[in-house]
Order: sequence, then C-alpha cells, then structure tokens
Amino acid sequence: MGTHTTDSTDPTNPMDPLPVPATQAGRDGLAALLASPRTAVIGLDFDGTLAPIVADPDQARAHPEAVPALAALAPGVASVAVITGRPAGVAVRYGGFAGVPGLEHLTVLGHYGAERWDAVTGTVSAPAPHPGVAAARAELPGLLDRAGAWPGTWIEEKGRAVAVHTRRATDPQAAFEALRVPLTDLATRHGLIVEPGRMVLELRPPGMDKGMALGEYVREIGAESVLYAGDDLGDLPAFAAVDKLRSDGVPGLLVCSGSTEVTQLSDRADLVVDGPAGVVRLLRALAAQLG
Repeated sequence: MGTHTTDSTDPTNPMDPLPVPATQAGRDGLAALLASPRTAVIGLDFDGTLAPIVADPDQARAHPEAVPALAALAPGVASVAVITGRPAGVAVRYGGFAGVPGLEHLTVLGHYGAERWDAVTGTVSAPAPHPGVAAARAELPGLLDRAGAWPGTWIEEKGRAVAVHTRRATDPQAAFEALRVPLTDLATRHGLIVEPGRMVLELRPPGMDKGMALGEYVREIGAESVLYAGDDLGDLPAFAAVDKLRSDGVPGLLVCSGSTEVTQLSDRADLVVDGPAGVVRLLRALAAQLG
C-alpha cells in the first residue's frame, strides 16, 4: 500500500520535498498534522527507524542527522515520543537525546512503554522488574548449548528483557527458526512472551506493547492526529493502534522505514521511506513545512 521515496537527495539538504502518502487515510493523516501541528504526536521506533540496524546492537547510534531533524520539528508539534524495546536510558544515550535545545519535551517510552524518560526532567521512571526475566536469563546458555550452539548466536542483556540475536550466525534465518520454539517454551515457563524481530527473539514480560504505549500516550497528550514510523514486527501493534485511532476519528499516518527483511509493515504502511535516512528526510521536510 505504501510508496517509496528515493535516496537520491542529499541527506543534509534542508529542502527535501514532503512525500505524498499512497493511501487516502495516510493523506488525510498528513493533512491533519499539517493543519494543526500543535495537536499532533510524532511517534518513532528507534532501531531501524532513527538508527541503522547494525550487527552489534550495542554499537547502534541514531542517524547523524536524526537529532537535528527532531530538534527542528519538535517545537512545532504537541510532542515527539520514541517508543522502543530498549531500556529508556539506553535509547537516550544511543540517540543523543539529552540536553538538546528543541527537544525539551521529547519522551522516550522504553521496554515497550514499561519505562519512561522525559527530557524535561531527565529521569527514568519504571516499575519493579519481572522476576521471570532473571530466571529465563539463567537458563539461556544451557538452552542454546542444547539447541546446537549455533555459532555466532549471542545473548543481549536488556535489564527488563533478554534477547537472543542470530544475525551473526552462519545461517541467521535457520538459527532464528530453530530457536523460536525452545525460546517460546522457556518464556512461557517463566511468565514471559517472545517478541520476534529482525534476526532477534526477545523474551519480555507480557502486558505492554508499542500499540498500548502509543495509544496511552496519544490519549495523555490529547492529540488530534498522529504519525508513527517503524520498521519491524514489534511495530505492528503501533500500526494497529493508529488504525484504531483513525476509526475513533483521530487521523493518522503510518510510515515504514523500509526493509527487505520485514514486509508486513510496508504492506500496511501509507508511506514507505528508505530506512533511517528516509525517516530523517521526512522529519526535516515536515519541519520545513511547519516552519
């Protein structure tokens, strides 16, 4: 349903054109945002949307032009929310969001909304960790050994969640598929769920997802329009939340940060852009329109 922009424009060019969504619902969402930007929420995933996907998630950093684009756009809208599976504090560090003029009211909803960082206070608020995460983490090394070790597969500690990455395995997709069932069984035993992503399986507590986080935040702000951009399976609930908001009379624009690894989002999106560089161009074009 979406349409691709191109990477032919200079990523530092402030005069990037504003792309046209492929769907009527998307065009209505964009028109509502432009007509009343100070009642609009901009929701953004982090990895794959603001930050390029890298082999080692600890090396992920926001696109170099992402923060300047956000700082140009944020003062003109009701709020910008980064919604991520990462711990909120990690996303803030890797994004470079703290102390940036123009981003005083940026919010980061980490661990799918279980944690929250607000730029205005610079602090993270969060509930107590789920005990099942520590229990599952303790069993993971033995489980991976029994599954055949899968050279290159590794465990990422995420505080309130734990993830198994297969991107560096000899056959990433085969490792991903082989581990899906045993990891799901492990998660179930400890009261957790498995969140699949781009060559990663994350074990985390149930009860929150990006859709719930986005919907609650939009209601908190009292937003009258919403844009959400994401790239992975974990962003599908946020897409569904925007669909629900649309049915309730709140216009919305769904943006896919394009990926050949995940087609479910591009099939649902109103607009498909070319990865984080394309997201940056979209944010900058919106800022120029509002300026």
